[in-house]
Amino acid sequence: MRKLEFKVTPEFSGCRVEDVLRTHFFISGSLIKDLKKYPEGLLLNGEHIRTVDQVNENDIVTVNIRDIASENIEPVEMELDIIYEDEDILIVNKPAGMPTHPSHEHQLDTLANGVMAHYASMGETHTFRAVNRLDKDTSGVMCIARNAYSHARLAEQLRDGHRLHRKYLAIVEGIIEDAGTVDAPIARLDGSSLERCVHESGQRAVTHYRPVMTHNGFTLIELELETGRTHQIRVHMAYIGHPLLGDWLYGTEDHELFKRQALHSSFLSLSHPVTCEKMEFAAPLSSDMLEFLGK
Repeated sequence: MRKLEFKVTPEFSGCRVEDVLRTHFFISGSLIKDLKKYPEGLLLNGEHIRTVDQVNENDIVTVNIRDIASENIEPVEMELDIIYEDEDILIVNKPAGMPTHPSHEHQLDTLANGVMAHYASMGETHTFRAVNRLDKDTSGVMCIARNAYSHARLAEQLRDGHRLHRKYLAIVEGIIEDAGTVDAPIARLDGSSLERCVHESGQRAVTHYRPVMTHNGFTLIELELETGRTHQIRVHMAYIGHPLLGDWLYGTEDHELFKRQALHSSFLSLSHPVTCEKMEFAAPLSSDMLEFLGK
């Protein structure tokens, strides 16, 4: 259970508890409803309160956020490359080839399985909540929220597109000499449950890129996202004629050349969901991409 506390300041004196929850803690309506369902969810000076009750200066408002384990995800012990962890967030360096969530084909070999086992080893129960989900074959920095409050705050940053900032490294086909921006809407391809395409009916998607180095007709580029559409980088780079190396869906699949799409989440910055501290995390380029580039 995650406990949040606030000593009421003069500006909130006389306000309702719900005003404190929404304005100071930035708690959503759905989470407020959940907090009201159990006796210790909302406390005022240690006693149960209602959201319509008033608070006074120097009162202590306590929010206890409960969590339950994801029932459909079996804990499986595995080695996790943990970059950072505290009560609210878990930052990992996800390897290529590991799905984020279980599926029909992958029940016991996903990041979620490993994270659930990690929680269990500490005697904790949490729902698995990925913030910036990565495709199975994409490696690198990934953020997992350790409670519902953190997930809501971080999801808001992700939707904003600027407060949760991401950089990627990718190897693309062809030579790119200049930096550029792709501003092209992305929609689901008709008749496909997986594939996306650039189409005027889609959602706005913006990707910035710049070349880092070239190697044997390929270019290592750094990318920054303003939006977070499904397959955004893969779709946008294919759209401008430079599909990702090894991208079986939007480019050319050649396992002898490269066994996956050459995409790596290299950098992530965010505001901590509780302390609001600006935090930055990085993961070095994956070994297979380094090997392809001749290190």
